[in-house]
Amino acid sequence: MMGVGRIALLLSGFAVAVMVLGSARPASAQAGVADLSDHLIAVTAGFAGTKLLLFGAIEGEAADVVIVVGGPADQVMVRRKERMGGIWVNRHKLVFGGVPGFYRLASTRPLDEIASDRILARHGIGLDHIRMVNPKGENGNLADFRTALIRNKKRQGLYPTETGQIAMLGNRLFRSDIFFPSNVPTGTYNVTVYLLRAGKVISAQTTPLVVSKIGIGARVYAFAHRHSALYGIVAIAIALFAGWFAGAAFKRT
Repeated sequence: MMGVGRIALLLSGFAVAVMVLGSARPASAQAGVADLSDHLIAVTAGFAGTKLLLFGAIEGEAADVVIVVGGPADQVMVRRKERMGGIWVNRHKLVFGGVPGFYRLASTRPLDEIASDRILARHGIGLDHIRMVNPKGENGNLADFRTALIRNKKRQGLYPTETGQIAMLGNRLFRSDIFFPSNVPTGTYNVTVYLLRAGKVISAQTTPLVVSKIGIGARVYAFAHRHSALYGIVAIAIALFAGWFAGAAFKRT
């Protein structure tokens, strides 16, 4: 069941959304407004995934809602193996740029019922239309490498294949739960809410979201990256001490 605090947050968020839409002038009014229950996901040592609430309101006539969560952008190398002399070796590789480490989609209806493939591709909506910087060279195999990249992300649970649900409360209010797995990358994300009518995008609002490590885990992570050599020495020393201590303890028993 939803907690009392979350219900209050949801109701207050809907109230703010309705007030904003109601007070805006017709000539400059937005087609919709949305917000997140939190703009920071704190990753601790025991982080097992989390769920955020996105809520909003639509102005005027009913519209379809599509939510795209993507980020952080990074370079990803994709290798392709070939068999040579009975041994599988990496023969080809391509590096894609601007690849979102996490990509999740939610919509009120199936995408093919909301808009054409051309409209979806223009706005980067859907796994087939994820925006990334394609590498140069080996253009004939580019589609295969891109497919392999997305397949690997799916296997890691970072590109969910199932489209999330968006609940409509009447014709104006909507809400959706966005789940982030335990292996979600840290960094800055963009949460974009699209409103579509008659197969056309009438509004798009992007809200930033930060996923950051905190606590002892964050300090160890920062130390390991800033002082990698010293971190390796300390790790070896701790392992040796743990082995010696365990041996001494069992020897006594």
